[in-house]
Amino acid sequence: SHGSSAQTAAHISQVERYAAHNYHPLPVVLAHGEGAWVTDVDGKRYLDCLAGYSALNSGHGHPRLRARAHEQLSRLTLTSRAFHNDQLGPFAIALAELLHKDMVLPMNTGAEAVETAIKVARAWGYRVKKVAPGRAKIIVAHGNFHGRTISIISFSDDPGARNDFGPYTPGFTSVPYGDIEELRAAIDQDTVAVLIEPIQ
Repeated sequence: SHGSSAQTAAHISQVERYAAHNYHPLPVVLAHGEGAWVTDVDGKRYLDCLAGYSALNSGHGHPRLRARAHEQLSRLTLTSRAFHNDQLGPFAIALAELLHKDMVLPMNTGAEAVETAIKVARAWGYRVKKVAPGRAKIIVAHGNFHGRTISIISFSDDPGARNDFGPYTPGFTSVPYGDIEELRAAIDQDTVAVLIEPIQ
């Protein structure tokens, strides 16, 4: 059975002892990946259908991506936005053109992107739609998962993500996923956005 070797058990024991228990992973300890395939510490191979929750759709160890990462790491590892760098401009142009958008704002994580979207929607609501101060409302769907920040868990209905972390951020209304009539009924003059995952 999975996770039965002493090597697997030792790795899992280390994580259980020293890492926070905010996930409950399968008892498989991965050590290597190539393309869509991953191999555990015992040499068993698996087809990686999760792809880092879709953040790793390029697969593992893609030769062009490895070469590009090595090239960049050899030149400059990281700059904060306190400086300009010679890569952000070309990246922003390519992404804006791909998405048919005027501007882009790259983020490090999905939760950070959602938090930024909430801020942008609320700012638009107050500045453009003229929603009364403190009244901006964002509509979400039951059963959502958008991340683990306080604001995001405030509109979650998953007890594991939400319980014991209050008080919660106001300004969200939740409707049943896929119920267009409930969604229409929830929209009013204070609504600044609808935040829904295409795949729940």
